[in-house]
Amino acid sequence: MNAVPFAMLKFARKLEASGMAPGTAAGTAEALAEAMSGAELATRSGLAGVQGDIEGLRTEFKRDIDGLRTELKADMAILSRDLIIQLRGMMVIGFGVVPGAMRYLLVHP
Repeated sequence: MNAVPFAMLKFARKLEASGMAPGTAAGTAEALAEAMSGAELATRSGLAGVQGDIEGLRTEFKRDIDGLRTELKADMAILSRDLIIQLRGMMVIGFGVVPGAMRYLLVHP
């Protein structure tokens, strides 16, 4: 952890000068100093590690998307084939069977 440089006494005096009660100003300055001393600051090496993690996730994400794209294309090809088969079957029935059946079902005068 990196400590944040903070002049607690100077801050408390500025708070007092702005009209805050001395006890309140001291307590506020102390609380702020304590909070800031526990703060973690980002470092260049820490950011480099995070960037490496992000690049790894990006590569993995792209690989997953490419895999899904391949699966989707295969599924679409199968659905297209099935649709063509069904349409051909309907055409055979529509243009072949129905006119033939109509010839026998219609009464000729």
